[in-house]
Amino acid sequence: MTHRPRAQQGGGADLGARRLTRSITATWWYTATGVLFLEGMLVLLWTGSSISIAESAAPPIGIGGALWWASTLPLLLEYRNRPVDGPVAAWRTIAPLLIAVAYGCVAGPLLGMWILGVLPLVQSLALLNWPSGIRIRVVLAATTVLAALWTVDTGTGLSEGPNLSWWMTGFYSIGLPAMSVLSLWWWDVLIALNRARVSEARLAATQERLRIATDVHDLQGHHLQVIALQLELAERLMTQDSEGALEQLRAARATVRDAQQGTRDLATRVRAVALEDEVANAVDLLRAAGARVDAHVHSGLEHAPAATLGPVVRETTTNILRHGGGGWVRMSLTRDGRLWRYSISNDARSGEEEGTGSGAGLDGIRRRAASAGGAAEVRRDARSFTVTVTVPASAEAPS
Repeated sequence: MTHRPRAQQGGGADLGARRLTRSITATWWYTATGVLFLEGMLVLLWTGSSISIAESAAPPIGIGGALWWASTLPLLLEYRNRPVDGPVAAWRTIAPLLIAVAYGCVAGPLLGMWILGVLPLVQSLALLNWPSGIRIRVVLAATTVLAALWTVDTGTGLSEGPNLSWWMTGFYSIGLPAMSVLSLWWWDVLIALNRARVSEARLAATQERLRIATDVHDLQGHHLQVIALQLELAERLMTQDSEGALEQLRAARATVRDAQQGTRDLATRVRAVALEDEVANAVDLLRAAGARVDAHVHSGLEHAPAATLGPVVRETTTNILRHGGGGWVRMSLTRDGRLWRYSISNDARSGEEEGTGSGAGLDGIRRRAASAGGAAEVRRDARSFTVTVTVPASAEAPS
């Protein structure tokens, strides 16, 4: 079973957008690495082509290309952390753009090639935060200009007979902005999907709160209306029929008890958490505390006695966070015939004596297991501490 942290939302739109991008960090680095890989290959191709044209130009082309390649990373990071409706360029993009201009001004005249003088700046401009409608026009215009410049450079005879390497260099040079923007477009699609997923989760939470508010309103509103009528009737009967008035007061008190019990029942239903979520929360919490967690969970947890095992999972997790060594945790929740067996082990904190385990939390686990018709076993040795709880599949929550 794979447990993933739940996404969280910030208060502002910009902060929320940044948190959304952090939740798919691995995908972002795939995207950024793809763009950097394309640029790195192009720099190598340009350096190799410069050897056949002017061997002395290879070191400046290679070193300058490496600097331009490195300046792409700040542009990509700026694109990732950009506000939703932010400007096309921020002040942090000025330095990378100047590096691109400098590289083009040096490399282009050095080899006498127009495309090499224009491409670095065009590629850097393609990575800015253009609106979607404008970005496609920028890419189409850039591709057209680069193709025209490549045609001019090829016609000058600088390549002394274009070969396969020469045509590969031209292909990558002309297509680099379009391929880079396509990668960024894919990233934008993932961000939109992730934002929609989080919005759906927030909508579901809002609907659940509205449902709970409706249940509370219906429950309390009904009982309060009944109590008001009973008290009003008691007030009218007070001077004429004291026994009848007293009976109405008793009925009002009974209605109050019903309202209290209904509220407790509603709170119990609201607090009920699926056992699968309990286990996922425990794993996330232990991993957040720095422990290596190995969890093996039965696939049919919806049939497990969640009311009994849920508090046990919470209590054992708390016990490990307070008293465990913090190195590793092994957790299993399996079904053996008519029994559900929950076991959790962790490394023992050094300096503590061996024993069977005692404490209010462990005693509470034993009582809860016994009330459900099961048993709890606590084992401790020099290296580990293990709690095993076994309950019948038909166990109900202890009163």
